[in-house]
Amino acid sequence: MAKYTIGVDYGSLSGRAVLVNVQTGEEVASSVYEYPHAVMDEELWDGTKLGADWALQHPQDYLDVLKKTIPAVLAESKIDPADVIGVGTDFTACTILPVKADGTPLCFLPEFEHNPHAYVKMWKHHAAQDKANRLNEIAAQRKEPWLQNYGGKISSEWAIPKLWQVLDEAPEVYSAMDRWIEAADWIIWQLCGKETRNSCTAGYKAMWNKRTGYPNKDFFKALDPRLENVVEEKLGKVITPLGETAGVLTEEAAAFTGLHAGTAVAIGNVDAHVCVPAVGIDGPAKMLAIMGTSTCHIMMGKEEKQVPGMCGVVADGVMPGYYGYEAGQSCVGDHFAWFVENCLPASYYEAAKAEDKNIHKFLREKAEKQKPGESGLLALDWWNGNRSILVDVDLTGMMLGMTLQTKPEEIYRALIEATAYGTRAIIENYREHGVPVEEFFASGGISQKDPMTMQIYADVINMPIKIAGSLQGPALGSAIFAAKAAGKAAGGYDDIFEAARAMGKVKDTVYTPIPENAAVYDKLFAEYKTLHDYFGRGANDVMKRLKTLKAEQTH
Repeated sequence: MAKYTIGVDYGSLSGRAVLVNVQTGEEVASSVYEYPHAVMDEELWDGTKLGADWALQHPQDYLDVLKKTIPAVLAESKIDPADVIGVGTDFTACTILPVKADGTPLCFLPEFEHNPHAYVKMWKHHAAQDKANRLNEIAAQRKEPWLQNYGGKISSEWAIPKLWQVLDEAPEVYSAMDRWIEAADWIIWQLCGKETRNSCTAGYKAMWNKRTGYPNKDFFKALDPRLENVVEEKLGKVITPLGETAGVLTEEAAAFTGLHAGTAVAIGNVDAHVCVPAVGIDGPAKMLAIMGTSTCHIMMGKEEKQVPGMCGVVADGVMPGYYGYEAGQSCVGDHFAWFVENCLPASYYEAAKAEDKNIHKFLREKAEKQKPGESGLLALDWWNGNRSILVDVDLTGMMLGMTLQTKPEEIYRALIEATAYGTRAIIENYREHGVPVEEFFASGGISQKDPMTMQIYADVINMPIKIAGSLQGPALGSAIFAAKAAGKAAGGYDDIFEAARAMGKVKDTVYTPIPENAAVYDKLFAEYKTLHDYFGRGANDVMKRLKTLKAEQTH
């Protein structure tokens, strides 16, 4: 009798569940639920205005994903719930919220439902940049040894800067919360009824280290005396490695999912990292780019190397037995969507409609006729700041070379090329610091839907690109970890690498570099690096000065 697991992937705008055959990796059924509250970045659901660089979500949307998608895949597949042996989940990170001791989000309480700080701060909430700047200054002054494991900078997207912002701006919320917890761990709490914390988010987003734990109390006290005991008071020290079992479904969770109580639940995971087994990666030097609204670059190595500007290196941070490396770009799909929504003339929409084409497809067909360098344009991909390797959300986008003859499709292609240059910068940075990158895989919506972009990437990085065999890479990865959580005795696996080899997959499609294109892109990338360093490394801080002036004029 076949056995199945369910992987639930929480993205930026929706959650999706996939029902997977444990023996073959076949995806039997899937279901998507769009978050009704979406991303609240200008105002709260009740109209409360938010400041610059905010990005909030509502945890009720996360619960509704479970209540809608899991029953839907069971109904579609007609699988007996008794044959579902495990559930795994993954989340964007750092996506984090304040809760009470029983797991109740503060925003569910009447006294906090109109307070923005009581809601989920999603990964692209950048309003804690001042806290990140101060944290980095203090850590550098104190010569904190752990700082170099994060490339020398802690991002404003991470757990402690966000928590410090709550403490500073809404001390009543800080005081009322019992736990400051990643959504990746909170959703597991809702399924199995107990608090757990996974090694991935703790390691990459909360400065925890497998050998040394969190930074010491003196460091947190140096940030703010009220933070001295933050680990014990708000975080907790019990961290569970990836691939372990968090617990089993409670009766309550079984009732709203349609699964059986007692079904194994995998420890929480992160959307990018969980994709690694979904493409069958089982060793070092193989980079996976998960390409969506943003891109995460995940890789494993045999040694712990300190690489400037990376997001982090964490023991067992991706798969057990290896050091997991993470880097990323904050703006990729968001980049292209911004241009389409704000910069196209009506005539392009009319022409696309006349040809019955999606506007992105219409633009790509125009853009792919261009040769590399033909437009004379060069862009910096910092429309949402820079995550790696500069780690600075105060950097902004730039387009160079426009004339009165510049066409929208040329700008569109230049933005795509800019994101490819950003990926190449990350690859070269790893190689320069002793971390080999020998193979390149891509997952996520862009990799599946956009051949032009993937060919540009192959030409820019001058490496073949293998494409994930699943449209739902993170959900499949979560299902693979669920099979490990269930264990061999229940019909799953006792080894995550064995599970990855059995259930992971790539397509036959491989994007191979075109030599003449790669030669032109080498020249363009050299120009990109000049601009990257000039605007990003302090030679000219005009982007930050403009952002400061904007803030002054909008208050």
